[in-house]
Amino acid sequence: MDAERITEMEQRLNRAECAIGQMEQALEAYGRVQEDIAALDRYLGSEEWHADRADDEAERLPEGLARGVLGEDAIWDLLERNRDVLERMGGLSKNPA
Repeated sequence: MDAERITEMEQRLNRAECAIGQMEQALEAYGRVQEDIAALDRYLGSEEWHADRADDEAERLPEGLARGVLGEDAIWDLLERNRDVLERMGGLSKNPA
C-alpha cells in the first residue's frame, strides 16, 4: 500500500473534478451567448449598423448611451476571439490528454 500515491491521485481527481465542473458551467454559458454573437456578426457592417453610426456621428443619440457596438473593433475583436475559442475547443476534442 502506498498512501502517498493514493493521496496524490485523490488530489488529482479532486482538481480534475473541479476543473471539469467549471468547464461545464462555462460551456453552458458560452452556448447561451452564441445567438448574441451571431446577431452581432450580422449587425456589424449592416445597413442598420451604418445608420446607427451615422446617427452617432450626427450627435442624434442620447448622451450616456453605451456605443461600443458602433466601433468596428469591439465586435470584430469579439468575433475573432469566438473563432479562436471554437478552434481551441476543436483541437481539444482531437487531443484531450
